[in-house]
Amino acid sequence: MTMTDRQNGKTLSGLSRHGGLWLILAIAAPLLGGGLLVWQAWTLAGVIGQTIEGGTPMAALGPSISLILIILLLRAALGALGDRAGTAAAEAIKSRLRHALFAQLLARSPREAEQAQSGAASSAIIDQVEALDAFFSRYLPAMVGATILPLAFGAIILPLDWLTGLLFLITAPLIPLFMALAGWGAQIATNKQARALSLLNGRFADRLRGLVTLKLFGRAEAETAGIVAASDELRKRTLRVLRIAFLSSAVLEFFAALGVAGVALYIGLTFIDYLQLRSSPMTLELGLFLLLMAPEIYNPLRLLAAHYHDRASAKAAIGEITAQLGALPTEAAPLADAPVIRNKGAVGVTISRLTLRTPDSARVILSNSDLSIAPGEHFALLGPSGIGKSTLLEAMARLRLSEGAIDLDRQPLAHWPEADLRGRVTMLGQKPRIFAGTMAQNIALARPGASLAEIRRAAERAHVASFADALPEGLDTQLGEGGLGLSGGQAQRIALARIYLRDAGLILLDEPTAHLDAALEQDVLDELKLYARGRTLIIATHSLAVAARMDKAWRIAGESLLPTPLPAHSRGHVA
Repeated sequence: MTMTDRQNGKTLSGLSRHGGLWLILAIAAPLLGGGLLVWQAWTLAGVIGQTIEGGTPMAALGPSISLILIILLLRAALGALGDRAGTAAAEAIKSRLRHALFAQLLARSPREAEQAQSGAASSAIIDQVEALDAFFSRYLPAMVGATILPLAFGAIILPLDWLTGLLFLITAPLIPLFMALAGWGAQIATNKQARALSLLNGRFADRLRGLVTLKLFGRAEAETAGIVAASDELRKRTLRVLRIAFLSSAVLEFFAALGVAGVALYIGLTFIDYLQLRSSPMTLELGLFLLLMAPEIYNPLRLLAAHYHDRASAKAAIGEITAQLGALPTEAAPLADAPVIRNKGAVGVTISRLTLRTPDSARVILSNSDLSIAPGEHFALLGPSGIGKSTLLEAMARLRLSEGAIDLDRQPLAHWPEADLRGRVTMLGQKPRIFAGTMAQNIALARPGASLAEIRRAAERAHVASFADALPEGLDTQLGEGGLGLSGGQAQRIALARIYLRDAGLILLDEPTAHLDAALEQDVLDELKLYARGRTLIIATHSLAVAARMDKAWRIAGESLLPTPLPAHSRGHVA
C-alpha cells in the first residue's frame, strides 16, 4: 500500500465522523441482526430436534414457532433500518463535503494559476463525491460486520463443537487475505478509471462551452471523435475494474463453499457413526444448529466482498478530488451571501512598489510602480488592449497575486476581511457572466434581497430598460446561459446594472462602454458619474473620450504607470 493510499484511507476515516447517528445505526443494525440470527437458528434447530427426536407435538411448539416469526420480522426491520441509515449517513457526508469543497473553491482567487478547469472541478464536486456513497452506506457497515460477526459466531460455536469451530477459524481468514491480494490490483485499476472519468468529464464540459468556436473552425467532428475515443478508453478501464471485482467475489465463494461443504460432510459422517471425534454424541438439534450457522459465518464476508470494490472506488475518488481541488478541507466554511455593507465613504487607493506579472509569469506588466488615488476621485487607467489594465484592476480587487503594497483606506489589502472587502469594493469585468434566468434575476445577483423597484431603478440607470421594455415580458424575459440572445452591449449593460445595486466606496470598471455607440456611451457615463459622486471610481479603458470624463488619467507604458494629461472633450482611441 502506497503512502497516497494510506492518506486517502485516513481521509475517508475522517469523513466518517460526519455520518453522525445515522452511521452508528447503519453499523449497529447488522450486528444486532447477527445476534438475532443466532437466536433464530438455535430456536429453529430446537423446534426440529424436539419434533423429530423428542416427538413433541406441534401444538406445544407454538410459542417457539411464533418466536421464530417474530425474530424474522425483527431482522427484516433491522435490515431496512440499516439500509435507510446507511443512505442517510452517506448523503449527510456527501452534502457536507460538497459544501466544504465549494466553499474552498469560492475562497480561492478565480485567477489562480493552479485553478482546476471548470469541467474537472465540477466532476470532482459532483461525480467523484458521489463515488463515496457506497463506501459509507454499504462498505463501512459491511466491514464492521465482517470484522465482528464471524469472530462472534466462532466464539459461540467453538465450545459446542471444537472441530467445526476450528474449520471456521482456518477458512474464514483466508477470504480477507485473498480479497486483499485482489484488492491491490483493483485499487490500481480503479485509480486509472477515476482519472479517465475526470478527464472525460472535464474535456466534455470545456468543449461544450466552446462549441460555437469549434463549429466555426470546422473542428466539431474531430473533437467528437476525440470524446468517443476517450469514452471507449473509460469503458475499457471500467471493465478492468469489474473483472477484478468478479475475481475477488469468486475467491470468496470458493472458500465459503469449501467451508460449508466441510461442515456438512463432518456432521453427516458423525451421524452415521463413520467419524467420531467428539467426547459426547452429537444431537440432531446441535447438528442442525451447526448446519444453519455454517453459511452465516461466511455471509458477512460475502457481503464485504460484494462491496469491496466500493472502497477502492472511494479511495480513487478522494485521490482525484485532491488532485483537482487540493487537500480536502477539515471543516465546512459557512456558505452565505456576504452581508451588504452600507457605504462608509469613498475608499482611497495607494499603490507602492507594485510589481505585477501575467498569470504565467512570462511577462512583467508593472515594475516597482507607485500610484495614489484620493477618496472620491474619478480615475481613468489608459492603455491599449493587452497592456495589463484588467490585471491591475483585479489586483486592486484581490483577485490577482502581486508583489509590493496595495492599501485601501490606508489598510493593507491582504488584511481586509473578505465580507468587508466585497461590501466596500465592487467590480465589473470586461467579460461579465450572464446566467440562465430572467434579466431581473441577473441584475439582482448583486443583491438578492433587492426589491422589484430597486431592480427596476438599476435597470433604468444602466439603460437596460430601454431594450427590455420592448420585449413582451420586459425584465422577466428569460436569458440563455452566457447571455444567449443578447448583443455584447446589452449583456454589458445588464452587468452594469448590478453595480447600481451595490453601495460600494470603490468602483472598478473594465471597459464598461466598449460595445456601445458614442451617444449611448455618453449617456451611460453621465449616469455613472452621477452615481459615483462621493465614491472612488476607476475605469480601465482605451478610449480617450471616456478618459476625458474622469478627473485624472494614468497610462500603463513600459512596465510603469505614467500620468497622462487629457484635453477637454477629447475623442478617439489610444493607439
